[in-house]
Amino acid sequence: MWTVIISIITLIVGAVGGFFAGVFYLRKQLEKMQSDPDMLQKMAKQMGYNMNKQQLNKAQQMMSKQQQGMRRPGGRK
Repeated sequence: MWTVIISIITLIVGAVGGFFAGVFYLRKQLEKMQSDPDMLQKMAKQMGYNMNKQQLNKAQQMMSKQQQGMRRPGGRK
């Protein structure tokens, strides 16, 4: 009986911990991509887009605005 309860609790704690670790990792990757245009261009090529410098600058500006909006008190809009 206790084995089942402990295994279910462990599964839930692991899933919640994994979710928050994944969110933290993705946010760090977005911050790196925002400051590194080569990384942003590489991601765009993987998705099938070929961006010129103007499009790359616009994408970086959009990402920085989005990051600033998430850092404000109150979270997302």
